[in-house]
Amino acid sequence: MRSAALIRNTKETKIKCSLLIEGEGVSEISTGIGFFDHMLDLFAFHSNMNLKMMADGDLDVCDHHTIEDCGIILGNVLKEALGDRKGINRYGNFVMPMDETLAQVTLDISGRPYLVFNADFSRENVGMMSTEMVEEFFRAVAVASGLTLHINVLYGKNDHHKIEAIFKAFGRALKEACQITSDKIPSSKGVLEA
Repeated sequence: MRSAALIRNTKETKIKCSLLIEGEGVSEISTGIGFFDHMLDLFAFHSNMNLKMMADGDLDVCDHHTIEDCGIILGNVLKEALGDRKGINRYGNFVMPMDETLAQVTLDISGRPYLVFNADFSRENVGMMSTEMVEEFFRAVAVASGLTLHINVLYGKNDHHKIEAIFKAFGRALKEACQITSDKIPSSKGVLEA
């Protein structure tokens, strides 16, 4: 079973996170940001991973530090849980419809962090979550885990639907990429970047 658990404490946030890749999509999330908690629940469900995230952040300032640091620790536990990445499918892609919205997430567990993010939002917040923090969260995940991550909202009008489609598609694409499909390192070079 591929799993990891970490604690991240700074002057801005205190976060505990654990991840089980071969899970049942069970989550226990408490960040103090209701809509963000809901998105992490959806990610866990659609990735079929078990995720526990308990965060105490400086929400009196704003949501930036909490959401970004949750992205960092999620990326760190994912990287640790994957280990040497031997035998993984490596690549994942999912196109998620959510009512009028269509979002695509394509990723490569390459060890080379990179984020392409194409999504426009018309609202500043959905619930207590700043829409600008969606991109920052996924940038933090990509950098900390070593993902090449492309997120594209192809079309849509409702910001709630756009964000929800992104998180669901990310879960589905990551599930595909993490599957064990061989006993080899999935690289023609024989090694994935550290």
